[in-house]
Amino acid sequence: MLTCDTYLTPASLDEAFVAMERHRGRYRIVAGATDTMPWAREGRAGDVHVDTLIDVAGIPELNGVQVGERVRLGAATPVQRFLDDPALGRAMPCMPRCAIWFADDQIRAQATVGGNIVNASPAADVTPCLIAHDADVELVSAAGRRRMRLDKFVTGRGATALQDGELLATIECDALTGYGGSFEKVGHRRSLVISLVCLAVLIRLDRGRIDDVRLAIGGISAVPIRLAEVEMFLRGQPLDSERLEQAAEMPVTLVASRTRQDYRRDVVRGFMLRGLINAARAAGGDVELELEAEYA
Repeated sequence: MLTCDTYLTPASLDEAFVAMERHRGRYRIVAGATDTMPWAREGRAGDVHVDTLIDVAGIPELNGVQVGERVRLGAATPVQRFLDDPALGRAMPCMPRCAIWFADDQIRAQATVGGNIVNASPAADVTPCLIAHDADVELVSAAGRRRMRLDKFVTGRGATALQDGELLATIECDALTGYGGSFEKVGHRRSLVISLVCLAVLIRLDRGRIDDVRLAIGGISAVPIRLAEVEMFLRGQPLDSERLEQAAEMPVTLVASRTRQDYRRDVVRGFMLRGLINAARAAGGDVELELEAEYA
């Protein structure tokens, strides 16, 4: 059970910073708040009392989407936006499938991109997709602004580089229109799935060769991992079953989760093949039929 004495809804960043300073050490930031009640329920944090909840979802600067050569997302952008905005879905081609997998309709409409990042769960779905897009985050405080790479911002299980008095304001990443995208995910249950493994795959083809590939995986360690070595192995190479099968084996040894390691290794291998096949097909590639039938 969660209780609080004060619930504030600042209308600007300045108002938010004033509230954060006034309630220093006694507040919790929320936006969609979809992770707040599960965090507070009995069995995880127990009964929790927070002096002040500061809801930043209505701050204009934390909202809005811009799509150009780069995509700029306000941290309070709901995950549902990737299904409702065709231009955004084309620029971030693995995100519509990620959004479909993300909880259910009601939670997807409330849950925010920034909240999924700041929560820093090893099972976060959005973060691997954004890392594959070479995302940067902009952090704001009363003292100013700073930027950093997303893969450096998430530092551990439930841990980030966010400092006291800071808010995550925006996420900026590469627009990858023309790439094929895929998102693969598995969990303990069939609905409202919490990832045991999730994989973001982005591929651009050029005359039957893999011109560019971006891969990021979550759920197998404390932080999402960019699979740079696998990308180098695939980039510039022909799209053939032997190379895809070799690539699928490469990240298996990275599994370092605390539980179900053998199962996760099997999942990683299968997801790599299926994700590469699905992304290649979405990019217009011709995948060998026997490999497609087995894994797609």
